[in-house]
Amino acid sequence: MSALTRAVTAAFAPAGALYQAEPAYRPRAGQIAMAEAVAETIEARGVLVAEAGTGVGKTYAYLVPALLSGQRVLVSTATRALQDQLFARDLPRLVHGLGLPLRMARLKGRSAYLCLERLDQVRQGRTAPQDPQVLRSVATVERWARTTLTGDLAELPALDERSPAVPLVTSTKDNCLGSDCPRWQDCHVNQARRQALEADVVVINHHLLFADLDVRESGVAQLLPSTGVVVIDEAHQLNDTGVQFAGEALSSQQLIAYARDVLRATQAHARGMADWLVLCATVEQAVRELRLQAEGTGAGASRLAWQGVTPLGLDAQRWRFALVRLGQSLRALLTPLAAMEDMAAELQRVYARGALLLSRLAGFAASADEDCVRWLEVGPRHLRMLASPLNIARVMRERLLGRSLEADEVPDGAKAEQAAWIFTSATLGSDAQLSWFTEPCGLRGARVLRVDSPFDYAHHAALYVPQPFAVPGSAAHSPQVAQLVREAAERIGGRTLVLTTTLKALNAIGEQLRQSLGLFSDLEVLVQGEGPKLALMERFMAAGAAAAFASVPSGVNGSTRRGCILVASATFWEGVDLPGDVLQLVVIDKLPFPPPDDPLVEARTRRLESVGRQAFHDYMLPEAAMALKQGAGRLIRSETDRGVLVVCDPRLQTMGYGAELMAALPPMRLLGSEDEFKNALDALAGGHSL
Repeated sequence: MSALTRAVTAAFAPAGALYQAEPAYRPRAGQIAMAEAVAETIEARGVLVAEAGTGVGKTYAYLVPALLSGQRVLVSTATRALQDQLFARDLPRLVHGLGLPLRMARLKGRSAYLCLERLDQVRQGRTAPQDPQVLRSVATVERWARTTLTGDLAELPALDERSPAVPLVTSTKDNCLGSDCPRWQDCHVNQARRQALEADVVVINHHLLFADLDVRESGVAQLLPSTGVVVIDEAHQLNDTGVQFAGEALSSQQLIAYARDVLRATQAHARGMADWLVLCATVEQAVRELRLQAEGTGAGASRLAWQGVTPLGLDAQRWRFALVRLGQSLRALLTPLAAMEDMAAELQRVYARGALLLSRLAGFAASADEDCVRWLEVGPRHLRMLASPLNIARVMRERLLGRSLEADEVPDGAKAEQAAWIFTSATLGSDAQLSWFTEPCGLRGARVLRVDSPFDYAHHAALYVPQPFAVPGSAAHSPQVAQLVREAAERIGGRTLVLTTTLKALNAIGEQLRQSLGLFSDLEVLVQGEGPKLALMERFMAAGAAAAFASVPSGVNGSTRRGCILVASATFWEGVDLPGDVLQLVVIDKLPFPPPDDPLVEARTRRLESVGRQAFHDYMLPEAAMALKQGAGRLIRSETDRGVLVVCDPRLQTMGYGAELMAALPPMRLLGSEDEFKNALDALAGGHSL
């Protein structure tokens, strides 16, 4: 046993250092096994993929050995919520409990920080908004700006991250003035990067990790070479995030914004030296003509597959002509800019930015690579051309890990320069090799560890699949889901989370619930999108806590308690932690298979079928299993939690593949009838065991 492993074992032992960090800590065999595996991986400078079920305590399992290793540690999360939790709660407790004098830093993307120069521009009226509500939001930011030390907009919970005020007071790679900025020394982004470079432990997120793999922009490139341990938490999101950033995108908004920025820059620094108004207007007109070609399909599709040189459904000649015209208008604008870029730094920046846009446009005009999928997103006011790799295997091996896990043994000298990589999540696969995660991420050959949840699902949780039930996708399905949710939530006083697979179902179920409950119901219906995610969760938790302590007749409608039903989709399927009695019923509207018309799904399906594999069994089914497992994971979050999971899709029991999906779920007791379901709800309402 290595020195690090011995230190880790001692820290987790009774009366060890963890008791100093967490008074409520109790040893868990799975957590200790994972911590020892992490320690061994760090010693060997290897790669570990660890699936740790809910309740294992994976955060401490990787942090303790990483902190005790004496190496610089980089932790990446999928969400800013976990990033903030690690930095503000978990790390300070452990550093104190372990008695380690470590410096910690949190680094986010530039869009998370206040830009002082952009705020000055708003004050001076150069980018002042007209909307009074946006002006009020900017005023709130301005008051906070006088006292903040970090410039992290997360300090302003009242400011919705989707607020139109946010882009007014933050910078982007395109509009940042760089070292020419008059506020360069005070820049919050620069301060955060300097602190990260000086820290022993840095917490980032996956978006930042992939934002610029050449590390011109994110600041991560300077960190990786000197990092000894890299931990990827919430690793199940790594492939999707990496695919997004490893691809290319070009939108009508980008091009129009560029033309207008050029007009502003040239009016300030090169007025009268070219007919800038006409040149910029020509670019905008060419963008509009290109968008009109896409809108002219009449199909109403928001996404068009793009297998060849022309998106499917478009006239090839007209599309090509519009694309060429846009390229010509961009070149015409860049020609005088090239001759004048030395006159001012701002002109240099807009020229470089335009050259990059033109290069991207040329890429979309050529044929796509075999390992790439393209598609066109069309809306009433926007058009986006997108290209993406099918997975991040090559990116991971060549540009992040710097090694092939299937190669021969790495020489000792080279290994000494490598970081240890730890990938972990509660959901990484259903087979022994966790291939759902390891294959697309290029991690085949890594050490794999699976640690089951310590929770007693058999006695604390139950699964109900209502039979008979409307067919998913039929007109009767969403109303029937809403009816089941209403009747069940009334029995337990709310405390119900509904997870939908589509926005259409989200809106239909939410509207149906509100109509059936009426204005004077004891239950409030919250629908995702009607407020910030954090605000919805706080409201739900407050109502659930009140309902849990209310005096209620067991299982009787007309209860005096008030509670909430939260109808949500997308981001609520994971990363939502609602422990205790505030959540006792999770309803999933249908099996979460990937949408077959999604360009990435289509391309991955074609690729598998081209090599003789079955796309449904090898791709669609594992994707659904992992999504179902994530959704079910919202129900039981602690040793004392109790609840029922409802999947309103009869295919889970009637189709042959249902057994594979059931196997991905925790070992819950199966409720065989509606009466058993009602009895379980009544038990929850009365505070009894299931």
